[in-house]
Amino acid sequence: MAHVLGQNQYGKAENRIVRVHREANRHHLKDLNVSVSLRGAFEDVHLTGSNANCLPTDSTKNTVYAFAKRHGIESAEGFAMLLARHFVENTERGVVHSARIRIEEYSWDRIPARSARPGESGDVGHSFVRSGQEVRTTEVEYDGERFRVVSGLKDLVVMNTTDSEFWGFIKDRYTTLPEAYDRILATQVTARWAFGFAGRDAGEAAPDWNHSYREVRRHLLEAFAQTYSYSLQQTLHAMGTRVLDHRPEVDEVRLELPNKHHFLVDLEPFGLKNENEVYFAADRMYGLIEGTVHREGVAPVIPVS
Repeated sequence: MAHVLGQNQYGKAENRIVRVHREANRHHLKDLNVSVSLRGAFEDVHLTGSNANCLPTDSTKNTVYAFAKRHGIESAEGFAMLLARHFVENTERGVVHSARIRIEEYSWDRIPARSARPGESGDVGHSFVRSGQEVRTTEVEYDGERFRVVSGLKDLVVMNTTDSEFWGFIKDRYTTLPEAYDRILATQVTARWAFGFAGRDAGEAAPDWNHSYREVRRHLLEAFAQTYSYSLQQTLHAMGTRVLDHRPEVDEVRLELPNKHHFLVDLEPFGLKNENEVYFAADRMYGLIEGTVHREGVAPVIPVS
């Protein structure tokens, strides 16, 4: 039987890069993990061993660092778009048909300390502490004609200590879960959102990526806090809908919400009444709630993991 080479791609994964922009006595920091993946005319590389159409993965790594120097890093999305366009449009012989750039961005906060340098006033401008907040993500694909930009975040841990219920569910012979009318609702949010921006014509302006990220994050958090929840599924829908209602540049939101269960501890053996005050936080196992909310008429593009 004949064998056929199917879908294939290659690149350099997890290029760790820290870019410092030095502005007088005040520095600005970007901390990224960049992964490059290329698709194109790579059949001979697999079938004959010829590397004539192979751009080394080491070259893609070097490009990431060189572009950080040449162009700076204003936003993860903008940096990814520069890289993707370069690999498709500038690789020799046009062998790269499409490029996908995935980026994780790690947050650093300034340390609020006064400068101790002689003759220098104001806060220290060069000291940072790694933030324990979420990781910002983006994925950019470019095929020579249009971009597909999917941004997001992960590891955003949130909790409501009330305004959450779960009751009226199906009960079968294996159901032991009691109905809850006042419970803790906690989750670790993974969110991805797709933009309508495609960059197909010169008149199409790209969004302000950093502002858009801050606003999407804000609406996700506000929806979580302000929704009286009868299920985590209902909260998921409220979060996605809030983003689409307030951010016109976003066409689709996909959320993965593990239900971080908190169970009331039985204190009766100790003669104590537990009035929704003392809980056991279970990290395994957990319910996993996933879903996509998108605008009517928009075909979803965010893959289901």
